[in-house]
Amino acid sequence: MKMIFAIVQDKDSGKLSNALIREGFRATKLASTGGFLKAGNTTFMIGVDDDKVDAALRVIRSNCQVRDQLVTPVSPVGGATDSYIPFPVEVQVGGAAVFVVPVERSEHY
Repeated sequence: MKMIFAIVQDKDSGKLSNALIREGFRATKLASTGGFLKAGNTTFMIGVDDDKVDAALRVIRSNCQVRDQLVTPVSPVGGATDSYIPFPVEVQVGGAAVFVVPVERSEHY
């Protein structure tokens, strides 16, 4: 058995959740926050048998798209902020950060 942790952008959360249910996967959703953009994310915990890992990863891959987004950088801390002019920067967001880890034991009550 494996535990899949998939950290996805909130914009993809509903779509991924529906796709996982449709494909017969059970998942637990946790609200989380990203470090770089400090934006809302959703972390999915998906317990699957070893032979279902690739199918679960296909569902995640097909429902979590990378997109470009304009963000305004945070002003520097402790520096001369009077000369700092924040210009929006285009960065890639979205997609999924996925971790697959072995599960030594699983019990349901």
